[in-house]
Amino acid sequence: MEGLFNFLTSLDGMLGGADWFPFVLLGVGLFFTIYLKFPQIRFFKHAWKVVTGKYDHNDDPGDTTHFRALTTALSGTVGTGNISGVAFAIFLGGPAALFWMWATAFLGMTTKFVEVTLSHKYRVKTEDGTMAGGPMYFMDRGLNMKWLAVAFAIATVISSFGTGNLPQSNGIATSIETTFGFEPWIVGSILGILLALVILGGIQRIAAFTARVVPFMAVVYLIGALAVIFANIENVAPSFAAVISDAFTGSAAAGGFLGASLAYAFNRGVNRGLFSNEAGQGSAPIAHAAAKTKEPASEGMVSLLEPFIDTIIICTITGLVILSSGVWKEKHENVFDRSDMVFVAGEYTDTEEADKSQLYGFLNSVDGNEVESYTGAITVVNGSAVTGGFTLINARSVAEDVQYLVGSEDPFSGTLQIENGKPLKENLIIQGKSLVHSASLTTIAFTRGWFGDFGQYIVSIGLLLFAFSTAIAWSYYGDRAMTYLLGPRSIMPYRVIYVAGFVWASFSDTTLVWALSAVAIVVMTLPNLFGIVLLSKEMKSTVDEYWQRVKENEK
Repeated sequence: MEGLFNFLTSLDGMLGGADWFPFVLLGVGLFFTIYLKFPQIRFFKHAWKVVTGKYDHNDDPGDTTHFRALTTALSGTVGTGNISGVAFAIFLGGPAALFWMWATAFLGMTTKFVEVTLSHKYRVKTEDGTMAGGPMYFMDRGLNMKWLAVAFAIATVISSFGTGNLPQSNGIATSIETTFGFEPWIVGSILGILLALVILGGIQRIAAFTARVVPFMAVVYLIGALAVIFANIENVAPSFAAVISDAFTGSAAAGGFLGASLAYAFNRGVNRGLFSNEAGQGSAPIAHAAAKTKEPASEGMVSLLEPFIDTIIICTITGLVILSSGVWKEKHENVFDRSDMVFVAGEYTDTEEADKSQLYGFLNSVDGNEVESYTGAITVVNGSAVTGGFTLINARSVAEDVQYLVGSEDPFSGTLQIENGKPLKENLIIQGKSLVHSASLTTIAFTRGWFGDFGQYIVSIGLLLFAFSTAIAWSYYGDRAMTYLLGPRSIMPYRVIYVAGFVWASFSDTTLVWALSAVAIVVMTLPNLFGIVLLSKEMKSTVDEYWQRVKENEK
């Protein structure tokens, strides 16, 4: 498994983690923004009118309303990306990463508009009478590229497990166990039953569920976030200033945070932005294709609102919570993950400018940096290292008060072999103080507000609702992809496996799944972006024809 994980990580480094990927993603958004004359601004007001039902007709073809299609798509994007993804972006790139999430969202509004419009235009009615749409249909019917459509559909099925199912279940179970003490398998089993009850009812039940849950979970999360922001109101303006000032310079070292280069903050901000709002990935168009309308562009208008709500509003609020509370640059007691830690040769601190400069170069892959991974032996007595010559970096920070344990509590004594920065001993647990990231960072931030320690429960509840709704939305994306690949008869077996996977993941390690998902997301995104660019002229004519009919109807 380790070999497969390393392969997937390497492949992701050449694709989604590569320097060129953010430029492709933003480049397509910028192209359509200019080509369609800034639709995210010009059509924004009209989009709200469409989603509120002003142009709805009961006899229009489709399975659900504009509003419910939007909430279903939002339930797929408003999830762990808003709680964990923003925290992870700031942890990696500092305040500058939030700016590049905004840029991704602004341009992503146009990308989403295009991909949804084209997907809706080429949707079909299946044998069971339901609508099916998405990029695989415009690739097949619009571009006559069946092979590309099949590849996209397969990647969608993989991502439905890797993005929407297994990590969501694992994240929920871990959070509930940490906060309330419930066993993960119990949480997974109960939620698995609820998941089955929702998704077995198809798009009608899914849309009805998300139409109620999405607004509720947004309000709960907003209340908790504002309690932190207003409690640290004096830090809000400096936080905004740091986001803007660091955008084109990178973020300087602050506290335990050792700094991030412009290139690093840019890459991670754009990637987290994509993970948050999925603009360009091609997943949300599958939900929007079910909307009742004869006008593909009208549903495209609705989708403009997705990145705005998901990233520009919710992610910004999460970012302000983390930045204003100051927790992003503080070290916290935690158990170190092997993927987050590395032993480097030499003894460094984060109190000396020369040391910070050297470590900055190492963490940001600066050419000419002399810091190297440590290889050698460390003598440990009763859980503490008694030999020097190395520094433990965990979560991109210098670790403090480090303890080496065997099992959960027993201090380790003996010789610890380190090779290329990683300990060879498998059952070793290392803990201490360092920066933290993802949901843990957001959870700590929420305790720095008016609700105090009770703030952690808001994050747990928010994560539960966000992640569960994401799992529901992605089940629909997966079953539409299965419908395209194998027909309606494949839907029920897929749903059964989907629910079983959700239960299993609650008590299992999903590290490999995350790695597979990272690759699958890019395999979805690149063909989708390629397809919409090829159909750019058709997109423009579709929008022009839509506005002509709107003007005629208003006379």
